[in-house]
Amino acid sequence: MNATETIFALALASNVQQQQNFTFAYSQLADLGTVKFSPIYQIPCRDGVGADYWNSACLLQSHLPVNEVMEILKKLEERSGRVRPSHHISLDIDVIAWGSALDNMQFNPKKLPLALDVKIPLCDLWQQAELSYDQNIQYPVITI
Repeated sequence: MNATETIFALALASNVQQQQNFTFAYSQLADLGTVKFSPIYQIPCRDGVGADYWNSACLLQSHLPVNEVMEILKKLEERSGRVRPSHHISLDIDVIAWGSALDNMQFNPKKLPLALDVKIPLCDLWQQAELSYDQNIQYPVITI
């Protein structure tokens, strides 16, 4: 990896027009650098209000600085029609961690403790103690 690149561990979620919003997000994220996506899981809403979510994770390798990536992600959410506050989430993309290498990542303190719907897809891409969860918990995998 180039010394000026950063790896971003991202969590994606949608419970409205999921296929359209994930297709949009995957395309836009690929324009930011090198990407690797987890499978997409269908997981019930955390608080039991609203439709089931599609949850996925992405490792993005990019030359962009952390603050710029966070700003771009918020704009992608807005472009998808995201309205806050709401239980109808067109697109949510969060920066969970970033760093120069997977063994040297800094977790975003605003996202801790990590929710199960973040851990499950992210664990498919990145083996890390903070991502451990009960492997007996299984959710449907979505194919787009």
